[in-house]
Amino acid sequence: MKVQTLQDLAKLVDYSLMNTLNCDPDATEDGVDHSPREVFSGHFVPVKPTPIKNPKYIAHSKTLFNELGFSDSLAESDEFIHMFSGDLSQLPEPMSKLGWACGYALSIYATEYYQQCPFNTGNGYGDGRAMSVLEALLNGKRWEMQLKGGGQTPYCRGADGRAVLRSSVREFLAQEHMHALRIPTSRSLSLYTSNEEKVQRPWYRENSYSKDPEVMIEEAVAITTRVAPSFIRVGQVELFGRRARKNEHPNAMQELEMIVLHLIDREYSDAIDKNLTLAEKVLLLASEFRARLTSLVANWIRIGYCQGNFNSDNCAAGGFTLDYGPFGFIDVFDPEYQPWTGGGKHFSFFNQPNAAEKNFHVFCMALSPLLSSNKDSLEKLNEIRVDFSKVMQVEMQKMWSAKLGLITFDGGLFKELKGLMLETSVDYTIFFRELSSLPQDIEALKKSFYKKQLSEATLKSWSTWLKMWNILIDVNDSESKEELSKKMKLVNPKYSLREWYLVPAYQQATQGNYTLIREMQEIMIDPYAEQSKEIQEKYYRLKPTEFFEVAGISHISCSS
Repeated sequence: MKVQTLQDLAKLVDYSLMNTLNCDPDATEDGVDHSPREVFSGHFVPVKPTPIKNPKYIAHSKTLFNELGFSDSLAESDEFIHMFSGDLSQLPEPMSKLGWACGYALSIYATEYYQQCPFNTGNGYGDGRAMSVLEALLNGKRWEMQLKGGGQTPYCRGADGRAVLRSSVREFLAQEHMHALRIPTSRSLSLYTSNEEKVQRPWYRENSYSKDPEVMIEEAVAITTRVAPSFIRVGQVELFGRRARKNEHPNAMQELEMIVLHLIDREYSDAIDKNLTLAEKVLLLASEFRARLTSLVANWIRIGYCQGNFNSDNCAAGGFTLDYGPFGFIDVFDPEYQPWTGGGKHFSFFNQPNAAEKNFHVFCMALSPLLSSNKDSLEKLNEIRVDFSKVMQVEMQKMWSAKLGLITFDGGLFKELKGLMLETSVDYTIFFRELSSLPQDIEALKKSFYKKQLSEATLKSWSTWLKMWNILIDVNDSESKEELSKKMKLVNPKYSLREWYLVPAYQQATQGNYTLIREMQEIMIDPYAEQSKEIQEKYYRLKPTEFFEVAGISHISCSS
């Protein structure tokens, strides 16, 4: 039976986080808790969202609605729009009229940070403008729904708690695109904007090449609702690990154990038997998370995605992609590609495996207080942590083999290819898609070359590489060639959500025109398919030269 009203949805709610974990003892009863303050203990703070004014429908995910059992008509109903634009006041029982926000710690590349917290304690870090408003069992799965831009929480650090239309469009489209690319990710439910409410944000002048914002602009606010089995982050487990390690309050160790067991219940119940001892559960959790995280990051690189800001607080403990802030899909192949001007090389495209290892180190350190009395288990946890790089290497080699259509990884072939791609300024997505058609000469591959004037030596090197690759894939008859090509095209997408596609979409949206958003939504949920000639000409092409190095297109300072 389809969920057609909030009354239908109310029958399915199950607030496991609020029912089983500790509420902040200093929280207000009415959820009016919108000023920055320290949160010393507890797993969540009940918060009343701040609705956006005069909300207007832009889009919803038909794919996710179908998975959840929601009727499509629900997305444009008044009651649904009110709820998912921040107004919980009219929800039917037993739905909660308060949302909840959670605290987490911050580590950047495995270095603990306190000073960016306004109190210099770390007790002010957390969901500053994200708050969950629903947890429900839908079609046999548990889902949590979280507003992005629903107003201030105790963790807002003085910010306004809003998200703007620009960043909301990016996140809404990116999450569903990543799901279609078969990358574990939080999902997009709905996207609403306000016809009346605007906020000030730092941004760039038109056609600027600046790395830093130059002006304050007025932007429309929006709320996108993201959906996941849970929103527990590595930084969240880290917060409770820090408190337990320092014995910051009498219940610190207990609260660490509670959040870890809750994480297992929400994200790993299919892999971890609830009858095991705590130590056994912790070790299995570390091992399972390592497997998910290494696979995730290898697949990011497979499809040309760079997270941009991969701190511990932006790393989902369930092993999926979370927090689409300064992300980007690569155009010209560059191992040091980084869409965020504040991210540095440590969060660049090819350094994502190292960044993941740093987050995994933080995760294991957060778990270790639970094993402090068990020397053998601590040693096993350390082995799991130390072996991350080996597991990551296996995943990367498996991924590159699949992209190249090889049975086993060939380091020499890959090294030569990497050098040629850099020398020729190759479009990452187009190159691997064209290679998937198994060309015998380099003419087809030239579609992906940004450099059009190549030396004879470079052309010869490409021909030599392609000849060697054709020998290694070893497909001689038409049937095996067709089979391998089909297989490679399921690994190498034809379409990726590039920033220069996104900019016109959210620019048009500021004028109330959502055509491009909806068009891109349809295209990007089918990224491996051959689409119409018109779509191909528009979305399967090299980045225009006039967009190179332009601020807000080739790089961004933030995404708020």
